Amino acid sequence: MAFRRSGAVRGAAAGLSAVVLVLAGCAAPAPAGPDSREIQSLLDTHARALLDRDAPGWLAALDPALAPAARTEFDRLAKIPLGSWTYRVTDVDRTGEGRATARAELGYRIKGYDSGPATSERILDLTQRDGRWYVTGDRAAEGAPQQLWQQGEVTTVTGARSLVLGVGQGQERLREIAAAADRAVPAVGDAWNGNWAGRVVVLVPDSIEAMGRLLGGPADSYRGIAAVTTGRAGGGPKAPADRVIVNPDAYAVLGAFGRQLVLTHETTHVATRVQTTGATPVWLSEGLADWVAYRGTDRTAAQAAPELRRAVRAGDLPAELPDDAAFAFGGDAEALARAYEGGWLACELIADRWGEEKLTEFYRAVGAHPVREGALEKAFRDVLDTTPEDFTADWRTYLGERLG
Repeated sequence: MAFRRSGAVRGAAAGLSAVVLVLAGCAAPAPAGPDSREIQSLLDTHARALLDRDAPGWLAALDPALAPAARTEFDRLAKIPLGSWTYRVTDVDRTGEGRATARAELGYRIKGYDSGPATSERILDLTQRDGRWYVTGDRAAEGAPQQLWQQGEVTTVTGARSLVLGVGQGQERLREIAAAADRAVPAVGDAWNGNWAGRVVVLVPDSIEAMGRLLGGPADSYRGIAAVTTGRAGGGPKAPADRVIVNPDAYAVLGAFGRQLVLTHETTHVATRVQTTGATPVWLSEGLADWVAYRGTDRTAAQAAPELRRAVRAGDLPAELPDDAAFAFGGDAEALARAYEGGWLACELIADRWGEEKLTEFYRAVGAHPVREGALEKAFRDVLDTTPEDFTADWRTYLGERLG
């Protein structure tokens, strides 16, 4: 931390050659806080101990008051096949004599499932004793997610193509979810030939409140939502690893078809994440996920899009493709359903008229554009030989044909 010290101030009365020297800022500087490299080294050693399953080494960086909770976390993490665990210190502030707070990005990768790390921002409180710094507190940054293993004992079920981690869930429920995820992966792979791991990690908390903490948001936003994927839309090739998080309440009331639909939809987001960038509108990313999920099923448009069908039959044909705001959770449930259904039928139209390969090519072309502006226009022109205006008109006609 830099300290500003006033310099000499010169002043002279008129006609006088005397110089009056005024000194300011003479207080002794506050003791320096830790160097970020020092804290980085401390956390690097801490991380290596976890991967080496060295409990004393894991605890060595921590204040003794943290030891019981840290040992519990260490034991819970043993249930998870970690491929990497790292901290990246981004800021260190001195908060008092011998005390500091660091901000760090935690990144961890699950072996065999993640091509890149899942990340979360942490706030670490630090205390200096006998010339050494110790971590005295470790918490999620504001708006950052909690981790599943911080919510309780983790039960692990390994499927053929999935890893399901649950807290407060029985083995039977987790095995059922793993079986559905195992079916989802090849269904997605058959529709989307992309560069992804071909495996999916599913987290199942014990309540919707716990789900909200895993997502860093209010639980009420996810009521009625059976599952979500954590990866940030617009992340592109450097996006953190995805986790599919199941809402145990909403998922439990679905039938077998609905459960499979949900996991295939979310697995599609995992598969397409690298090609989903800031240029990709939500109607396209959600529409493609639903298109993959419904692909090969016997569901009719009327069955798959009941809310939009009611609107169309009532003469309320949407004028435009749904904008991003229409997909926000926590609002009008029927309007949200119509947005999803409209995105799905837009992708259905492309697959029906131009072919499935053109649909996936179109998706990639949109995501490859450097910015949102102009992305759809270019992809419509280059891939489908049409314009956004003509496509929207065709989509509105298609809605009438399929749902009227």
